[in-house]
Amino acid sequence: MRVIVFLADGFEETEALCPVDVMRRAGLDVVTAGVEGEYITSSHGVTVKADTTLDSVGDDESFSAAFCPGGMPGSVNLSQSWKVNEILVKTAQTGLVAAICAAPAVVLAPLGLLKGKNATCFPGCESYAPDIVFSSSGVVVDGNIITAKSAGWAFDLGLKLVELLLGAPEAEKVRHSIYYKD
Repeated sequence: MRVIVFLADGFEETEALCPVDVMRRAGLDVVTAGVEGEYITSSHGVTVKADTTLDSVGDDESFSAAFCPGGMPGSVNLSQSWKVNEILVKTAQTGLVAAICAAPAVVLAPLGLLKGKNATCFPGCESYAPDIVFSSSGVVVDGNIITAKSAGWAFDLGLKLVELLLGAPEAEKVRHSIYYKD
């Protein structure tokens, strides 16, 4: 199973890299794709090297899941990428779409992916999607859309994605291996 994680300048590093780490520990094929290039700088000045550039992702490629980390202006930068939006909409037809922090309101809502869905986002970001009623929960799953509130919920989001893609026993195995909430 292949998962694409979009990285745009201004992303929140914990929200991106924690779920990537958890999913890779479970054996998922996780590909980080840099929206502006190979090297992407986080909202806190940490520069990471993406596995590939978004421009290198082929139009015919498909993913079991697509994930948008939050952070500002990272979420805005994701929302302004035609290719990110295209992959999200395509993936939502057959796979999972996940977002955390500002990204549910800034990226997913304008695409219509939250219409009629329960979702959560970082408190204060609701104004980006005034037609959506957001929950105060940490992680919300509604069908194939998974949203998480903030960096504090990044491990839970990563484990939920593993559970949905590979099953609860695999998620429990990863949770136990990192002694998360043991």
